[in-house]
Amino acid sequence: MSNDGLDSCLDVREPGKACLLRALAREGRIAHRLTTLDELKALLGPPTQESSSQDGVLEKIRLSYPGVEAVFVRDRGETTAPILFEVTDGKEGVGIGQDRFLVPRSEQDLERLDSFWGLKRVSLAALDLRGKEELLRRLPFDTDTVWPNTDRLPSGFDPQVLLRQGRDPGLGIRGLHARGIDGRGIVVAVIDQPLLVDHDEYADRITKHDEPGVEGFPAQMHGPAVASIAVGRTCGVAPRAVLHYYAIPSWDWQSCRPYQEVIGRILSTNENAGDNQRVRVVSISMGRFSQWEGYIEWCETLEKAAAQGVLVVTCDPNWLLYGTLRRCENADPDNPMGYVRGRFSGPHDALHVPAGNRTIAGPEHQHAYTYDRIGGRSWAAPYLAGLAALAFQVNPELDPASIVRLWQETTTKTEVGPIVNPTAFVAAVRTAQDSTGAGRGDEQ
Repeated sequence: MSNDGLDSCLDVREPGKACLLRALAREGRIAHRLTTLDELKALLGPPTQESSSQDGVLEKIRLSYPGVEAVFVRDRGETTAPILFEVTDGKEGVGIGQDRFLVPRSEQDLERLDSFWGLKRVSLAALDLRGKEELLRRLPFDTDTVWPNTDRLPSGFDPQVLLRQGRDPGLGIRGLHARGIDGRGIVVAVIDQPLLVDHDEYADRITKHDEPGVEGFPAQMHGPAVASIAVGRTCGVAPRAVLHYYAIPSWDWQSCRPYQEVIGRILSTNENAGDNQRVRVVSISMGRFSQWEGYIEWCETLEKAAAQGVLVVTCDPNWLLYGTLRRCENADPDNPMGYVRGRFSGPHDALHVPAGNRTIAGPEHQHAYTYDRIGGRSWAAPYLAGLAALAFQVNPELDPASIVRLWQETTTKTEVGPIVNPTAFVAAVRTAQDSTGAGRGDEQ
C-alpha cells in the first residue's frame, strides 16, 4: 500500500484497523471472495481473536482486530483456502466489493473461487477459458455471470443450455405434469430463510407470506431455492401447488421450539380452512432437530400434524435417511442411470433424490437463476415435499406415513442405490386411491 494511504489512516485516527482495511480495499489489495486468510494476516498481523463455526456446508472463520472483524468462508467439503466474505467495523460493513461484480485479477484468482459461490456474479469477459473446462464443470454460476465470447470457452460448454436443462426436476416429473398431476389444489408450506417474494418462478404461487422475526431482512439464497424446487413455475416438482411461506431467522434458532410454534400455527389455521386452503405439506430444509432442545415435543408436534393429514418433510435422518443425486450433464434427466451419487449421500440411504446440477431461483432479483453444481439435502427436501403434493392431489385421503412408505417401496434399484421413482410412486398412490375411492380427477 502507498504511504499516502497509510498516512491517511493515521490522520483520520479511526479506531483499530477499519481505515486501513478500507484503504487496502480501494487499492485492490484485499477483495471479496479473493483474499485468503493468510494474506489478510500478512497485511494486518496476528488477530486478537480467531474463531470458527459451521453454517450448513460452510465453515466460517472470524478474525477479530481492534475495531474490526473479518469473516472468511470455506465449503467444508473442499481443501481450498478460506476466502474473505465480509468485514465489519462494529457499526457497518467495510466495502470490499460485495455489491459489485467480482472480476478475477488473474488465473490464480480464478482458482480461488469455491464450489459454494463459484462463478455467481463474476465477470469472466476478459479471460480466455478454453483451458479451464474442468474448473467450469465444477463451479456453479448464475444468470448474472458474464462470459467471454464462445471462441474463448471450451468446446461444447454452453451455460445457457445447462441453465435450461437444469430446470427439469427429472425422473419423469414432467411426464406427470403433462398428465395434469402437477400439485393443483394442494397447499405447500415452506419454513425457511427470508424470501424474494416477487421472483418470476413462484410469485404467483404465494397466497400467504409471514416473516416472524425477520421483518426487513434482505432475501437470502436458501429461500428462493427451496421455494422454486417445491412449487416453481419452470423448475418445480409441483408447479401448480399453492405456496404458504414462513420466513424465519434460522441462523439464530438452535431449538426445535420455534419450528414447532410455526407448525402449530399452521395446524390451527387448518382447522378452520376449506379443503383447498388447508396446508397438506410442510417443507423444512433443516436436519438437526434430534440434536436440539425440545426434540421430544417436536416429535409430538409431528404426530399432531400427521393426525391432521399433514406431512412434514425435513432433512432429519431420524425422520428419513435420504441422500442426494447429481445429474450427469447432457444425460437424459428422466433416466435414473443418468445420475451419480451426490456429496451428501451414503450406502445406507433409504432413497436418493436429485439435487446437483440443478437450476434454482436466486435471491438477487426476480429474474435471477443459479446453476447449482452440488446440491444438498436442503434441495432434496423440497423435491420430496413437491412429490408429496402430487400424491395428495391424486389421493387426498392418503395418510402421510403411507407417502413415506411408498417412496421407499417404489424406488429404482441402481448401483448408486435406491433412487426415488416419481412415476411408480404416483401409480402406487393411485392404487391406494382405487382402494379408498378417493381422488380429485387429476388427469385433465
